[in-house]
Amino acid sequence: MHISALDFDFRELNERVRAAPPGGIRIDDCCGHRFVGSGLQEKTITVHGTPGNALGAYLDGGTIEVFGNAQDAVGDTMNDGRIVIHGNAGDALGYAMRGGGIYVRGDAGYRTGIHMKEYKDKVPAIVIGGKVGSFLGEYLAGGLIVVLGLGTDGDAVSPVGNFPGTGMHGGKIFVRMESEPEGLPSQVSAEPASEGDLQEIAAHLAEFAARFGMDAQSIAGDRFWVLKPNAKNPYRQLYVKN
Repeated sequence: MHISALDFDFRELNERVRAAPPGGIRIDDCCGHRFVGSGLQEKTITVHGTPGNALGAYLDGGTIEVFGNAQDAVGDTMNDGRIVIHGNAGDALGYAMRGGGIYVRGDAGYRTGIHMKEYKDKVPAIVIGGKVGSFLGEYLAGGLIVVLGLGTDGDAVSPVGNFPGTGMHGGKIFVRMESEPEGLPSQVSAEPASEGDLQEIAAHLAEFAARFGMDAQSIAGDRFWVLKPNAKNPYRQLYVKN
């Protein structure tokens, strides 16, 4: 099914997407249309243009692929499925995500992965090809976030911005860089990723590379640091009186 978004506002566009039969849906000329693919199940949407906020919100299966950039709140509270962005993404990517995977070829904005969590056997994952803004993984409760920093090799600035992991009490953040990330909150620890750690993200790196035509082995062979809650100085000490 083929839809030109020029003909509809965001409400009409989403009504047509929901009413479409199972199978592939191509949306052309998308320009700021919000909630594209919201609550989608078992459909595949390809978007050409720039979808607006909350792309794939509450996604519960299926795949959304964007050949362009995306705005804020991509994958808000998504439960399952895949979102693939061939450009950059805005702020609050994967907010409260609890399943599925988001893959961004370029950069992402502030508060990527805020409030991510695991739910039963669901382990959500976000892989960012470039860099991210500050407060990455804020209040992270579960899941995996990977920042590859592609194109930033040799830069003096970390690809994860300021205050990564603020308030995190679960999950892991992986950063591809040679030197240890600096400026971490005291409740976050950083150490070189072990073989066991890397096994947790191997399938996601392979999918990222396949989606964007890259060499997974060359990416996986580089050095990663893994950020985890600091068991010696957990955030609960800030809120619980002993």
